[in-house]
Amino acid sequence: MNKDSSVAKSVVDAQALRDQVKLKYRDVATNPEQKFHFHTGRLLTQRLKYSEAITSQLPDHAVESFAGVANPFSLRDLQHGEKVVDLGSGAGFDCFVAATLVGDEGEVVGVDMTEEMLSKAGALAEELGLNNIEFREGLLEELPIEDAWADVAISNGVINLCPDKQMVMAEILRILKPGGYLQFADIANSKPVPQAAMENVDLWTA
Repeated sequence: MNKDSSVAKSVVDAQALRDQVKLKYRDVATNPEQKFHFHTGRLLTQRLKYSEAITSQLPDHAVESFAGVANPFSLRDLQHGEKVVDLGSGAGFDCFVAATLVGDEGEVVGVDMTEEMLSKAGALAEELGLNNIEFREGLLEELPIEDAWADVAISNGVINLCPDKQMVMAEILRILKPGGYLQFADIANSKPVPQAAMENVDLWTA
């Protein structure tokens, strides 16, 4: 099955969903002081028990657009020298943490589809002097990463927003080295979701 036909069979219009996600997270990047239906910023990092030894070194404007749902680094400690891909990297907060953990010998690539998030993340990485980070525009269903490159793939509250999760998982397997790690945090529903709800784009980002 090719990628186009897989996405076409999604229960929701893939492009409409992506457009709505971009619109919402554009605001998180450019106007983080707004009130959103999800938590953001430094208080959220504290609630999710990120290492304050790392987060305290980051200025507020490097943390303000963080909108994760949990702490993927709590699942396993990243090792010095590892290559890490952040799936849906947003304004770069988890990449900044990862870059600190893997050190100068490691590499971190953040992938996101929202122009404003990528612009902010790149500017912040340059400001912070983190030379082991690169940000790339792309979809999780079509990751701009070579085969078997990453030791670790991380993601924080993004896979649930993708219309074709099977393709996302296939791409993660493709980019991970044999024996690599997937460390992700996300939103899950233990009860069946009505078909009408799955087809409602607005509910995907509500």
